[in-house]
Amino acid sequence: MKRGRHNMRRSIQEEIIKTVSSFNTPITTSVMRKEISKILNRNVSWNTIQKYLTELVEAGRIQPIQLPHSKLENKPGLILYTLKR
Repeated sequence: MKRGRHNMRRSIQEEIIKTVSSFNTPITTSVMRKEISKILNRNVSWNTIQKYLTELVEAGRIQPIQLPHSKLENKPGLILYTLKR
């Protein structure tokens, strides 16, 4: 049995996957941050969520969806995340 604190990376990545799977629609990083902060009862930064999301995308567990910019043509807009199917 391992001793000590849980690995923060693993616990936040698990919560990210649970949060993404609980929503029926793709969600943004900000929505994910709010939900995970509620679940963990501590303030988790947007940058932390984005860092672990990037790792999950590279691992192939989460799929990013790039939307076009709403006002400027040929510019990238929001990135939404969903489970990779």
